[in-house]
Amino acid sequence: MKLLTGNDLASGDVIWWTGSAWSRHVEDACDVVGGGEPIAQAEEGARRVTGPYVIDATPTPEGPRPAHIKDRIRALGPTVRPDLTLKPADPTAGEWVI
Repeated sequence: MKLLTGNDLASGDVIWWTGSAWSRHVEDACDVVGGGEPIAQAEEGARRVTGPYVIDATPTPEGPRPAHIKDRIRALGPTVRPDLTLKPADPTAGEWVI
């Protein structure tokens, strides 16, 4: 199984090709078989996506599962506890506590 992924040009979010549009949910992704590169070129040319590329995936009952750990992280989110990550709106972000 092959999936087409990239980043939304406006928001930077990871997105997945559904067969007719883009989704932020890997569960919506469709198998592009051998035709992902032409779609990637057309969608990047239309400025809907940046950095599109085709990845290997495995079908599961819950939807496609990216084969490579990098793409699994892109699909499923951070690998650390979100409550421990730096928040951009945090007024103390970047300050050192000694």
